[in-house]
Amino acid sequence: MPKLTTIADPHPKKPKLKAPPNACDTHIHLFGPAAKYPFAPDSPYTAHDALPEHFFALQDTLGLSTGVIVSPGGYGRNYAMLADTLAKYPKRFRGIALVRDDIPTAELARLTRLGVKGMRMMSDARGQHVPNYSKEIAARVHEHGWHIQFYPHGADIVDYADKLLALKNDIVLDHFASIPAEGGIDQPAVAAVLRMLDTGRVWLKLSGPMRCTPSDMPYASVTPLARLFVKHAPERMVWGSDWPHVNLDGRQIPNDGDLLDLMLEWVPDAAIRNRIMSQNANKLYGF
Repeated sequence: MPKLTTIADPHPKKPKLKAPPNACDTHIHLFGPAAKYPFAPDSPYTAHDALPEHFFALQDTLGLSTGVIVSPGGYGRNYAMLADTLAKYPKRFRGIALVRDDIPTAELARLTRLGVKGMRMMSDARGQHVPNYSKEIAARVHEHGWHIQFYPHGADIVDYADKLLALKNDIVLDHFASIPAEGGIDQPAVAAVLRMLDTGRVWLKLSGPMRCTPSDMPYASVTPLARLFVKHAPERMVWGSDWPHVNLDGRQIPNDGDLLDLMLEWVPDAAIRNRIMSQNANKLYGF
């Protein structure tokens, strides 16, 4: 029986950070209604509903304008909820889909019209219930202008870097490329990401710090990584909350106001911070 996972703190604080106009949260997941959108039979978890209206209320508190829905692994390669939500809220959302390798070309075109901008792939170490690295499907979605959003596991970006750079697609790395933050800034995984950023085709999400460290807020070991990557390629950083923070069972659930305020520490320069949260995100996702 899959576990019912934890979900976000329902009382987000008003952050100290004043978000710039048109600020975007580039990494959220939506769930539900459960009766309409069932979880994949092989999903390791289920989740409480996290609906667009819940997210809009959060955005009002945080001062944000738009969001990028990453179709969650819990739905496997069924992106019906994502497609329906994009159709309903075309100005508020863009999407990242998990698609089948045999998806018809006409369906890729439909998803593109709805606002899907990329396909998510994951390291093989994250399981087979989600899309893993595939140059064949990457080539097909590239024809529709999609990038590849890749979620490594541990430090295995070292093993995937050249394979990802061999693709024609732009690459977006999830959650600080999943680098184990306790390893510091001199580890091979950091060098691999810096090398990827130097190509000009790779973007990094300053998101999900809790995915890179077993510690709780303020995820202190992640700060040196954030500052290094921002200094190296500020024009290709974007910010995401990873709301509603599923699969943190047994750990502290971060308050989303506090989570946004980490950007004050990670990116002390307000002009660069505003660029990351607004211009970079709007360029990457076509808002």
